[in-house]
Amino acid sequence: MAEHGYDGLTVDAVAARSGVHRTTVYRRWRTVDGLLVDLLAMGADDSWIPAETGTLEGDLVELNREIHASLTIRPSLTTAVIAASFRTPEAANALHGFWKDRYERSAIVIARAIDRGEIPADTDAHRVLLTATAPLFHQLTLLRQDLSEADADRYARDAARAAKAGILRAP
Repeated sequence: MAEHGYDGLTVDAVAARSGVHRTTVYRRWRTVDGLLVDLLAMGADDSWIPAETGTLEGDLVELNREIHASLTIRPSLTTAVIAASFRTPEAANALHGFWKDRYERSAIVIARAIDRGEIPADTDAHRVLLTATAPLFHQLTLLRQDLSEADADRYARDAARAAKAGILRAP
């Protein structure tokens, strides 16, 4: 899918790339949509957690660097999956679940910063994460414009400063 997009993805191509007979793949996934939904669901089963650097700024910078890398590698599976999620309600729901899981796991970055006394206790984790990460998705995926790693770092630092200033508190 990353190489050929959603329209170029077939169960036969997945079987060939995997080195198995097509009936093996068809038994598990009758359609490309089912394969995409399972791919996204498997993302929730991994052991990923955000890096712990010892500071909110450092943790957000590392998080943004991971996102930046996933959106700028060519071909980008992340971008292909986002695009494919607009094709079916099932894929959209699966992508929503994937991002919900990732943002919930990433909230530990804010919890650690609260525990260290870096930011107010009522800081809204979701707002901090969106402030740090949304510009990357917007510029790289929606606008399809270049964004340097240094720019990604700057967005992370801006979010950390806003959180420390108490701007991103829960309503």
